[in-house]
Order: sequence, then C-alpha cells, then structure tokens
Amino acid sequence: MPVTLRPLRVAAAQAESVAGDLDANVATAVHLVSAAADWGARVVVLPELFLTGYSPQAWLPELTTTPDDPRLEPLASAARERAVVVVAGAAVRRSGPDGSAQRFTLSLLVVDEAGEVTAPYDKQHLFDTERAFFAPGAQGASIVVDGWELGLGVCYDGCFPEHARAAAEDGARAYLCPSAYVAGSEHRRDLYYAARALDNGIYVVFAGLTGRCGGLDFSGGSAVYDPEGRALGRAGIISPAAVVADLDPVEVARVQAENPIARDRLGSLGGRSRVVVAGPRP
Repeated sequence: MPVTLRPLRVAAAQAESVAGDLDANVATAVHLVSAAADWGARVVVLPELFLTGYSPQAWLPELTTTPDDPRLEPLASAARERAVVVVAGAAVRRSGPDGSAQRFTLSLLVVDEAGEVTAPYDKQHLFDTERAFFAPGAQGASIVVDGWELGLGVCYDGCFPEHARAAAEDGARAYLCPSAYVAGSEHRRDLYYAARALDNGIYVVFAGLTGRCGGLDFSGGSAVYDPEGRALGRAGIISPAAVVADLDPVEVARVQAENPIARDRLGSLGGRSRVVVAGPRP
C-alpha cells in the first residue's frame, strides 16, 4: 500500500556570511538551524556559498571544504540533535579518481538527520567571476526527504527555465535554490524564482544571502513560493531571518491539474517562417 505524502515544513534562512571564515559561518548556520527547528522545520535551506562567503577574495584552494571536513561537525551535530536536513552552499574541493587532480566547485552541502554530510550538487550555470575559480557541475540532482523529491539548484541555475523544469520532469515537487543577489537586483530576484514555481506547478524555496560579505552588499529576500508563484513569505534584508512554510502535496496536484503547462508544453516548435509585410519607408 503506498505511503501517503504528508506536508513538509521547510525554512528558507538568511544571515550575513563572513568571507573566508568557515568556523564563524558554521556557528551562524547552527543558530539558524536551531531557530528553524524550533519552528518545526524539517528542511533548512541556507544561501549560496554561505559557509565560504560569497567573495572572490575568499575563493582560494586553502579556504575550500570537503564533506568530511571536521569543522562542519557543529552543523552535523545540530542536524542530528534536531532531526533536520540542512542544505547549505559552500566552495568544495574535489579530487580526481587517483587523488591527485583537484577541481573546485560551487556546491550544495547536504547534512542529513544522522549528521552525514554529502555534496550531491555542483552549480551548473556559473556567473561572471565564478568561472575564474569554479568548475561547472555536470549533472542535475535531487534529494528525497520524507518521500518529497526536492530538486537542487544554485542562484543563476534558477534563471534558466529548463533547470527547474528538468527537476520537475524527474518528479520533484519542490525546487531548492540557495542564492546570493547583490543589492539593486531585487527586481530580477523576485521574478525568476516565482516564475520557476509557476512554470512547473511546484514549490520553490529561495534562500538569499544578506548583508555585507567581502566587498559586496547582498539583498536577502529569502522566500517560499507556492505552485502558483505566490510568495508565502519573504524575509526582506533582515539578518538573521527565516521564512517557514508548509509544502502541501495536495496543492501541487491541484495546480498541476488546473494549469497543466508540463502536459501542454510542445516537444518542438518546429521551423520558423518569416513574412515581410511592409518594406522600409523611403
């Protein structure tokens, strides 16, 4: 007999990150996770590169991390003690099969309720200066929590409709997208992720970096969008802060049935014709 999917409470959390200070950022993450757990959150999403800091000056080999980094233990302990799953952005160091070659990825670390840390997703669409240090990810990824398939993306990924669409087509009912938007880009921030929710009839959990990190100012705006693209809550620029919301499988099913974009999307738009209906004026 199939298990009935129940609502899932999630938190999109934000705070200031200190460029290059993993210990300080882990301590802040533990605070955010504990507060979200007090509100009943089962999944806590933290911003892009939160554990490393979104600052090119902090993107150095010696400041990267790995899933087995002992400095992550306080965050692993918090996840274990509060029985939550944590998704947090970090600069990750990856070795080749022989242990010699190294590359650096802008990744999501996932800490499960047993305190195990993995790095299942590397950002595929790198933005601007990120390309100078990070290697792009080669594939999409989802995690499953209490039967909920949750697609993973990072910031610029969510600007491309096909990224969230691939997750939804693979069964995701929600798309988690940690991000870092500089102050002044709020109009784009508030459009992209609402659109990804509406495009696919799924929830989108957006956790945005806020405050100053290195030489940049970030706009926060953490939010959870429902399957019709409406913000169930938004955090503004406050630090620390979190938006907590329940993801409802019934709502996903209702919206996808009433607005079946996935079903009605054409596999191909065919060729293109061009008809000149008026020439240039003399």
